[in-house]
Amino acid sequence: MLPWKRALRPLAALFLAAAVALTPAAAANADSANVASANAESAPHSGWNNYSCRPSTAHPRPVVLVHGTLGNAVDNWLALAPYLVNRGYCVFSLDYGQLPGVPFFNGLGPIDKSAEQLDTYVDKVLAATGASKADLVGHSQGGLMPRYYLKFLGGADKVNALVGLGPDNHGTTLSGLANLLPYFPGAEDLLRAATPGLADQTVGSAFLTKLNAGGDTVPGVHYTVIATRYDEVATPYRSQFLVGPDVRNVLLQDLCAVDVSEHLAIGLFDRIAYHEVANALDPAHATRTNCASVFS
Repeated sequence: MLPWKRALRPLAALFLAAAVALTPAAAANADSANVASANAESAPHSGWNNYSCRPSTAHPRPVVLVHGTLGNAVDNWLALAPYLVNRGYCVFSLDYGQLPGVPFFNGLGPIDKSAEQLDTYVDKVLAATGASKADLVGHSQGGLMPRYYLKFLGGADKVNALVGLGPDNHGTTLSGLANLLPYFPGAEDLLRAATPGLADQTVGSAFLTKLNAGGDTVPGVHYTVIATRYDEVATPYRSQFLVGPDVRNVLLQDLCAVDVSEHLAIGLFDRIAYHEVANALDPAHATRTNCASVFS
C-alpha cells in the first residue's frame, strides 16, 4: 500500500467524527441502523450466527467474533468466520458501539458501553449453545474492548481465551496523527463528543488509564495478541502486546518474513494470522505457523 494511502486511513476516522457531529441524527435512520444490526447478528452467514449449532467434543466452546472500529458483524468476518466454521467451530458475531443515524459503521460509541453489549451477547450465545464458556476473537478495537468486559463486568468467568488481531491495547498514536490533535483547537473535544469510541483508543485516554491500571490481564483467561510490524493504525505496533501471565504475543513477520499485511489485512484475509488464531483456540493441537499456512 502506498504511504499516502496509509496516512489517509486514520485521517478518515477524524473526518467521520466531524461528519457525525455535523449531520442531524434522523430517527428514521437510527431505526434502520438498529434493524440492520439485529438482522446481521441473527441471520446465518456461510454457517456462522447459527443458533442451532452445538459445540463438539473437539471444539467445546463457541467462538464470538468482535469487529473493529468502523466494522460490523458481517463485513469484518467474511473470511475468518467461514475459516473457523470449516474447522468445526460454532461461530457468532455481534454489532456493538452503534451511533444514532450511522448505519453499518459501528464501534464508535463509548467502549465501556460496548463492553456491556458484549456481556449481553456472550450470555445469549452461551444460553443458545449450552456451553459454559466462550472464546473471543477480536480485530483492532475488538481485541481491546473485551478486556474491559473481562476485567470489570465478570467476563473472566465466562471466557476461556481472548485472541486479538492488531488490538490497540495501550492506545494508538494513529501513526503520529493523534499527537497533532492538541494543535487543532476543538479537535479533541469533537472526537470525544462525536465518536467517543475513537477518543477512548488514543494514548493516555481516561478509558485506557482505567483499563490498564493494575495490570493488563486477569486470572483464568488465556491471552494471545497477533500483530504486524506494518500496522499503521494501532501504533506503535509493539504497544499492542500485553504483559502478564498466560500471554502469548506474536509478530506475524517472525512467522513469515514476507507477510506484508497491515492493520486491515490482518483481520480481513490474512490466513497466516488465521492459522495462529486456530492455534490459540486449540493449543493442544497447534501446528507450526509459517508462510505455507496461507494454504492451510
